[in-house]
Amino acid sequence: MLSTLRQMIISGELPAGERLAEIPTAERLGVSRTPVRIAFRALEQEGLLTKLERRGYRVREVTPEEIGGAVEVRGVLEGLAARQAAERGLTPVQRDGLLQCLAEGDGLFAKGYVNEEDLEAYHDLNKRFHALIIEASGNPAIESALSRNEHLPFATVSSLTVDRNNLAAEYRRFNFAHLQHHAAFDAIDHRQGARAEGIMREHAQATLRYAETFAGRMEQTAERHVIGVE
Repeated sequence: MLSTLRQMIISGELPAGERLAEIPTAERLGVSRTPVRIAFRALEQEGLLTKLERRGYRVREVTPEEIGGAVEVRGVLEGLAARQAAERGLTPVQRDGLLQCLAEGDGLFAKGYVNEEDLEAYHDLNKRFHALIIEASGNPAIESALSRNEHLPFATVSSLTVDRNNLAAEYRRFNFAHLQHHAAFDAIDHRQGARAEGIMREHAQATLRYAETFAGRMEQTAERHVIGVE
């Protein structure tokens, strides 16, 4: 539900300025109100929705600059976490946890394609993988800084969208991200701090495809003399 609504905002199906309420949205998507309510709160936290004073939410206008800046900050912070994790060394529990994430990802992508259930599973293991690296850094200031950055659009590792109409492309995108996980683990495990930092900073840049999406939509709407991001 969360990824569905996020994708609807990214694609412009839910344009900037549109008001959203639980019941109409639940009816539109054929679900109960509870998952919609949870998704709305998460999207507000991500900076994609604004809560209205009375009831409901409004879709925020998001610029490519906002996305790019937020992703750049996350890349710097996660790169620092990876470098410090490599310098400190992994505990046996942390190492096993990261290896488990990699093994689960290998299983998802081994068959050469993915479905929506696979990508939901990837979303969960991706969160665990990143959280373990931050934990392994031993630096609580990194987690604190990341939490302050999370209210910005696509600044959190949880902000994944899925194009259900092109799962072949999504397979390539997420499989590549998973291969980056392997490379990051290898660098951390071999105590290669600078390499680990560079990989994680590059890994964060994958989210910038969303900025390009917004930029493209802005160019199209400008041609039609429409103001704002749709």
